[in-house]
Amino acid sequence: MTLFRLMKKNMLGNVKSYLLYFFSMIFSVVIYFTFVSLRFSPDIQSSIESWDVMESVFFQASLLLILFVSVFILYSNSFFTKKRKKEVGLYSLFGVRKKTIGKLLFYENLIMGISAIVVGVLLGAILSKLFAMILLKLMDIPVNISFGISIKAILNTMVVFLCLIIFTSIQAYRLIFRFSLIHLFQAENRGEQVPRASIISAVMAVVLLDSSYWIIFESIIEEPRIQLLLFLVGIVAGTFLLFRSLIVFILKAAQKNKTSYYKGMNLITTSQLLYRVKGYQTTLTMISLLSAVTLCSISIGYGSYYNVEKSAVKFMPFSYSHFSINDNFDRQVERIIENDEAHPITAKLDIPIITLKGNLSRLPYTPYGYKPEDVPVNLISVATFNQIQKSLQRDEIIQLTGNEAVAIRPWQDNTAEDYSNKTLKLITNEDSINLTIEKMMEDRVLYWSSPDMNFVVSDELFAELGKTNQSLLLKSYKVKDEKTTEETANKLIQLGKSKSQLSTFYGTYKNELQSSGMDIFLLGFLGLVFLAATGSIIYFKQLSEAQLDQNRYKILRKLGVSKRQVLKTVAKQTMFVFMLPFIIGILHCIVILKAIFGVDLMEANVLAPVLASFGAYLLIYLVYYLFTVNSYNQIVNS
Repeated sequence: MTLFRLMKKNMLGNVKSYLLYFFSMIFSVVIYFTFVSLRFSPDIQSSIESWDVMESVFFQASLLLILFVSVFILYSNSFFTKKRKKEVGLYSLFGVRKKTIGKLLFYENLIMGISAIVVGVLLGAILSKLFAMILLKLMDIPVNISFGISIKAILNTMVVFLCLIIFTSIQAYRLIFRFSLIHLFQAENRGEQVPRASIISAVMAVVLLDSSYWIIFESIIEEPRIQLLLFLVGIVAGTFLLFRSLIVFILKAAQKNKTSYYKGMNLITTSQLLYRVKGYQTTLTMISLLSAVTLCSISIGYGSYYNVEKSAVKFMPFSYSHFSINDNFDRQVERIIENDEAHPITAKLDIPIITLKGNLSRLPYTPYGYKPEDVPVNLISVATFNQIQKSLQRDEIIQLTGNEAVAIRPWQDNTAEDYSNKTLKLITNEDSINLTIEKMMEDRVLYWSSPDMNFVVSDELFAELGKTNQSLLLKSYKVKDEKTTEETANKLIQLGKSKSQLSTFYGTYKNELQSSGMDIFLLGFLGLVFLAATGSIIYFKQLSEAQLDQNRYKILRKLGVSKRQVLKTVAKQTMFVFMLPFIIGILHCIVILKAIFGVDLMEANVLAPVLASFGAYLLIYLVYYLFTVNSYNQIVNS
């Protein structure tokens, strides 16, 4: 029999196994090609104003995808190879030369890989237009996307996947040379001893996880990268040890509960899980970490998109703001705004601002790039502040006397620190003044400009400082339906005058919308990819177990166990493997969201997108669970 005929016979005889591996490779190619097609799409490049910045984000995301598809294909290949060890052993037993068997495995993998690239590129070309439309829709960019296949994307995809396929083909070739004949025949029958419950591992897991959480919460290390590295090392090691000890303790406890242990098929379920618990440690650790990353990425992406308008309002409280530079320019601006009858003015304010140097060494936050002893701070009077509050339809009014002050939280200060009862030292032309901060305000009254340190002082102190320090006049306007002021905003920007620092709400809102639209697309895309990887890893793992359990369940069926009982056993066993890493992943995600991003998860504008993200993840995860249970059941219960 020729090599080609033997190859053909193999593929036809193991269609299910081959198709599973083949579809895994196609999925990886489709995902990667679709993504790089967006990166090289001329329609997207011409539509996004800040494409230079976005391109680097796309490039970094594509590197992450390369890492993902590499791990995913290698894992799929490992699953596929393990199932074929017995078959390879039979060839060797029947006298087929090792070199011939190696060539057979090499060419099979190579042909499947090249076929997967062709099919994946064709499917990716169809899907790339759909994803491009979704991306531009999220960014609110009205552009018609033309259908086209990027040559750069094809070449990029071919280089990445040919390298992977050649590597896995060489691995397949070496299979017959790496293992003895006995090992090949016993590959699926190799059991594991029941592990001992380790108190030391359990304690170390708790210590490592607690230490990691403490490191990220307390920010005890000044260098963020080292802090993040220590957190990641601790969380990975802690999660691994947690599963190594936690699963054993749970299953041992279930065994000791004799009432439930001997009820129905619980004995079979618990024993099988305990028997294979050692093989689950790495898989469940990987699933937990992937779940945490996926949940974080989707929550952050959707959260930023969900709150884009609120974020724009915080960044730019008024519809239009500019510093007064001369009467002629001020009149031009006012005339353009007044001529927009579709957006009538609801409030107009002149805001005097005094900028002085401040010593922030006693405050918990210092703007990036500044020394605490020398930071420019903006001061406004309490009377002006109360006028702003009224214009912005806010209820909170404050009163200050003497050297009392109110701090307005800087845009980039994500901590929950309160500045109350802290001291701010102002450095004037003649002397220095110590201000006592009475209160911390979260709502902003001035648009963002670096270093963004804004304080409200008493009227008498502001008047006194105005005698020896020059003040700037910020002219601000509030109009109706400011989200739709594109035409007026463009006219104002065309006036130029960079000294005026003219800013518009629409410009801020548009930038926020495009940025958050890109975020939710990239993070959502990567999140779904990681979710697919998570589900697929469990699916492959469970199908491997199903192949091993097939004969055991046949014996149980002959002993009188019903198909329904077998199905319940499979569902329980699979639920254990699915839900445990999901719960740990959620806990990790909550800590990461709370610690790194300074998020209060109970705030309505944060809680809603987080719950929506968790719900969507759980729904897709549940579909994977049901699909896995069905496939497992078909193998052992047919």
